[in-house]
Amino acid sequence: MAQNLPKRKIKDSVFTDLFRNKKYLLQLYQTLHPEDSGVTEDEIADVTLRHVLIDADYNDLGFSVGNRLVVLVESQSTWSLNIIIRALMYLIQTYHEYFKRTNQNLYGSKKVNLPKPELYMIFTGGRKDVPDIISLSDEFFGGARAAIDAEIKILYHEDENNIIGQYIVFSKIYSEQRKRYGSIKQAVTETIRICKDRNVLKEYLENREQEVVDIMMTLFDDEQILKAYAKDIENNKEKETAERMIRKGKMTLDEIADYVPSLSLDELKKLEADIMQLA
Repeated sequence: MAQNLPKRKIKDSVFTDLFRNKKYLLQLYQTLHPEDSGVTEDEIADVTLRHVLIDADYNDLGFSVGNRLVVLVESQSTWSLNIIIRALMYLIQTYHEYFKRTNQNLYGSKKVNLPKPELYMIFTGGRKDVPDIISLSDEFFGGARAAIDAEIKILYHEDENNIIGQYIVFSKIYSEQRKRYGSIKQAVTETIRICKDRNVLKEYLENREQEVVDIMMTLFDDEQILKAYAKDIENNKEKETAERMIRKGKMTLDEIADYVPSLSLDELKKLEADIMQLA
């Protein structure tokens, strides 16, 4: 029987909680554009896409500065070139919201005002040889020109002198502590202690320590739930496979057990008895 993936509300990560604060968002922008030192918090507009259901388009962070550019940022610990396609989807949806918000008519003769986009991914994983830029044409079309293209700048350097680098350091320290400790709460609290000692996101962690603990514990719980769900799906598929093989009657239970390692021989015997009873 097919199972429906449970609906899941999008929850805050430390990344989204950190940069919801305009003070830190301004620091992020100034790290990306140190030449634009005169920008103030009031000139930054949050345009992050937020939806209730997991299957809707959303991104970790989007903001505009004046009318000059739109910046879309996503933080990832797992390397995936699909970020390019997601970034395009975020960009189109963000432009759609922008045109509605500014009452611009795409069907009129007057050329619309279009902020220049910048697309970024903050990568916190352990992959070696991380490229500085990835593009749609290079990764999906073999470098050939196409009707549409997009470039994503990858931010991955650990640098305790700027807030992006500090966030990457924080994420990697957390990964190390998760490997070291069996207790996830101990890993979280130790991560916070180490970061404060090293002056990594120190002010944020001192002001939001309990919230950070709650966020990370909740995200860990969600991760475990999804892993358990995936395992359940896998086991159900193997059970269905075993049922088909038993019904065909061409293999012994010992032989079937080699193809469905999630089921013990006793479970296969019980399954065979149930099938025979229904026959």
